[in-house]
Amino acid sequence: MLRTRNLIVTAAALGILGGSVLVAKGLLADSGTGGTGGGALAGAFRDTPKASPTPTGPTPEELAAIERAKRVKALDAAMKKYASGKPEFSVAVFDRTTGETWSYRGDEKYETASVVKVQVLACLLLTAQDDGRKLTSSEKSLADKMIRFSDNAATTSLYGKVGRINGLTACNKRLGLTQTKVSSSWGLTRTTVKDQVKLLSQLVDDESELTKTSREYAHKLMSTVAPDQDWGVPAAAKDGEDATVKNGWLQRSTESNLWIINSVGQIIDDDTDVSIAVLSHTNKTMPNGISLVEKAAKLTRTHLKY
Repeated sequence: MLRTRNLIVTAAALGILGGSVLVAKGLLADSGTGGTGGGALAGAFRDTPKASPTPTGPTPEELAAIERAKRVKALDAAMKKYASGKPEFSVAVFDRTTGETWSYRGDEKYETASVVKVQVLACLLLTAQDDGRKLTSSEKSLADKMIRFSDNAATTSLYGKVGRINGLTACNKRLGLTQTKVSSSWGLTRTTVKDQVKLLSQLVDDESELTKTSREYAHKLMSTVAPDQDWGVPAAAKDGEDATVKNGWLQRSTESNLWIINSVGQIIDDDTDVSIAVLSHTNKTMPNGISLVEKAAKLTRTHLKY
């Protein structure tokens, strides 16, 4: 009786164990594509869902864009605040290292006064290039007087040489100026700060219509203006930086004898390569106008941090 009971218990145990084996075999078969046991089970464990990867965060380019947006917002606010109650003015900065242009009232048109002389110089150089020649000694002498000393008679002579309205307009088109209208009285040509920084960039860009020799010649003249004309854009330069400039000033009879004061130029160093244009009118005096354009230029550097 005891033996029989033991046999029954043993059989039951074997049945339970056997059932476990069958269940295990079933699991193995179900977990594989071909019902082949052990390999499929191992695959099931390997396919356990993994934790999601940690986000990598913004790229350096995205971070730079975020920082740029902050600086632009700060400069917009600062320039708007400074302009309150001041004579009308516009400012533009083209940063060649980033390819970015910032402007305040960038599409407003102003009379150029003597800053148009940079356009005349660029056109003179293009004309000589097209003829496959260097500037003559006479042309060099006139260009030197026009840029370094802002000589009006020299400008009138060169303006005629490049073809007056039609000639200068054609040159402007080649140089990418789309908002500038040339006048028969060259100093009353109308332009925008956006067009002026386009022109300035042509004086340093390797892809410019102007050759390297022409660009270097323009730089030589604009970086050695007479001391009494070395104001405006260079006020934003740091010690040791290379600055170029051409200024324009005109007491305008049609504006109650108030002053047009304009300044265009560049600041270049190992880490800096910017073109800046400030155009203004209705200034009460020339010194007041100079102070205005210099302050505007300095504000761009303070906030854009070029």
